[in-house]
Amino acid sequence: MGKFKQELKNIKAFVFDVDGVFTDGKILFTDEGRQMRNMNVKDGYAIHLAVKKNIPIGIITGGTCNSIVIRFNSLGVTDLYIASKNKMDNFLHFLNKYSLQPEDILYMGDDLPDYQVMKIVGLPTCPSDASQDIKNISHYISDKKGGEGCVRDVVEQTLRAKGMWMDTDAFVW
Repeated sequence: MGKFKQELKNIKAFVFDVDGVFTDGKILFTDEGRQMRNMNVKDGYAIHLAVKKNIPIGIITGGTCNSIVIRFNSLGVTDLYIASKNKMDNFLHFLNKYSLQPEDILYMGDDLPDYQVMKIVGLPTCPSDASQDIKNISHYISDKKGGEGCVRDVVEQTLRAKGMWMDTDAFVW
């Protein structure tokens, strides 16, 4: 854990999967075929605060639901890669846009579509209920499950390590 705390200080951006990370992985369908996801409000606040701190955040998901766009736009996230077929391509676009290197990134994923990207980032992380293959390559496994605050866990720890958590703009939305 000590090495993890040191690694947090070097993080310049976050990239996250959605289903299984921000959500518990369950998707509800209405009779009309619309998808509905349940997300943790504490994860949302942490993302919003990181955006206010000018930390780039990328969302790369295979999900196609418009509610994903609405949710993350409402938090100030603009780098959304929806219906991603190849997360590596989207990840490289994100790096190029912000002139970042893979080692600058904390990535949180939970299943095999995240694997290739997680193998090259500086700080691969996952929820406690991630697939075993993802756990095996993660430098940090949150004690929180997907949809139960794992995003808040890593964002808060990173902002605390950088001295950016408890300051005046943290107390206002």
